[in-house]
Amino acid sequence: MPRGFKEELMFTGMMAGLMVIVMEAYNIAMASGIHAGFIVEVLVGYPLALVVAAILDLVLVGPVVKAIFFNYIFKPEWEQTPIKIALCISTMMVLGMVTLMSLFGIIVTFGFENITWAMYGRAWILNLCLALPLQLVIVGPICRLLLGKIQAVIDEK
Repeated sequence: MPRGFKEELMFTGMMAGLMVIVMEAYNIAMASGIHAGFIVEVLVGYPLALVVAAILDLVLVGPVVKAIFFNYIFKPEWEQTPIKIALCISTMMVLGMVTLMSLFGIIVTFGFENITWAMYGRAWILNLCLALPLQLVIVGPICRLLLGKIQAVIDEK
C-alpha cells in the first residue's frame, strides 16, 4: 500500500490508467461494437476519462472510502491481514468509482439531458460486472506488485 503522497499519486496513476483503458474499451464495445475506428475511439476518450477518474479517486472516492473503512469497518482487535484490508478497500473503491464513472460515461456519450434511470442502472450493473473482478483479480494485484517493487528500490537507496 502507498506510504506517502508521492506513492499514492503513483499508485493511483497506475490503477486508474489500467482500469480506465479497459473500462473505456469495454463501454465503447458495448455501445457500438468493435469496428474499424474502435482503437482510435478508445484512445480519443481515454485522456479525459483518466483525468476525471484520477481526480474522483484522489479527491472524493478514495478519502470517503478510507474514512468509512477505518472509522466503521476496520477493528484493530480483529485479525485483519493486509490483503483483507486491501480487498475490502478495493471493493469499496470499485463501487464508488463505478457509480460516478458510469454517470460520467453516460453524460459524455448521450448528454446530461438524455439520461434515464434505466440507462444509468444498466450501465452501472454492466460496469460493475467487469470492474470488480478486473480490479480484484488483475489490475489490483499488478499495481500492488509494481508498487512493492518501486518501494523496494526506494528502500535500497
